[in-house]
Amino acid sequence: MTVASADASAKPSVERRPPGAMAGRLRSIGMFAVSIVAGIAVWQLLAMKYGSGLVASPGQTVSAARELAADGTLGNSVIASSRRILIGWGLGLAVGVPVGLLMGQVPFIRRLLDPYIEFFRFIPPVAFVTLAVVWLGIGEASKVVLIFYTAVFIVTLNTIAGVLSVNETKLRAAASLGAGRWQVMRSVVLPSTVPHIVTGARLAMGNSFLTIVSAEIVAAQVGLGALIWTSRNYGRIDWVFVGIIVLGILGFVFDRVLRIVAARVLKRYEVRV
Repeated sequence: MTVASADASAKPSVERRPPGAMAGRLRSIGMFAVSIVAGIAVWQLLAMKYGSGLVASPGQTVSAARELAADGTLGNSVIASSRRILIGWGLGLAVGVPVGLLMGQVPFIRRLLDPYIEFFRFIPPVAFVTLAVVWLGIGEASKVVLIFYTAVFIVTLNTIAGVLSVNETKLRAAASLGAGRWQVMRSVVLPSTVPHIVTGARLAMGNSFLTIVSAEIVAAQVGLGALIWTSRNYGRIDWVFVGIIVLGILGFVFDRVLRIVAARVLKRYEVRV
């Protein structure tokens, strides 16, 4: 072997992306941009057709957003709503996952708790807004509890579905190798259930945004729901549009961050989101 060939073989191989990967990424970005531009164009046409009294134009909405941001109203509303959503959603995740794992693994507990899960999950959180305010007051607790109520059943049901979908052959194989209940849970059940948990977490996040508006309309002075309701009282359609659009952007960002974190942290579980 010559020195040149030895040096060439000693050089580390450079990992290259597939030729079509960059083109596919650029295509996705381009489609996203086209979609946004088309949506804004349709919005502008609707505003021109129905007038600013019914539909605020993109320009009016941007001006209203600047106005609300200048006096701190928009920033305070975003922070307040985000805090309530993250706390309530996080509590729902912290309770829903272990309860779902337990119900999925232990038939007795599943039969014991299933009637309550099936009963309460069909009652919308907005039905409990008045009771939450009466029992917990107009402070943060009532909003957080309502969001927790929204999230916990979704996460629990998705976790149960993940546990029950585990291949029976894998469970028997682990048991035949002498694995105990905890080892089976950690090595077989949990890896198979993680994708269902992530899906439940994403669905619960979306429903948390639905709940925060009704909760803040009834019992909050600060928040995006309160901003939308106050705007309605003052007849400021442009403020209403600001609140709605910011809610959508915030939800998009939260979901995207959740997907990125899940894909990286839970990479070994082959989570695809």
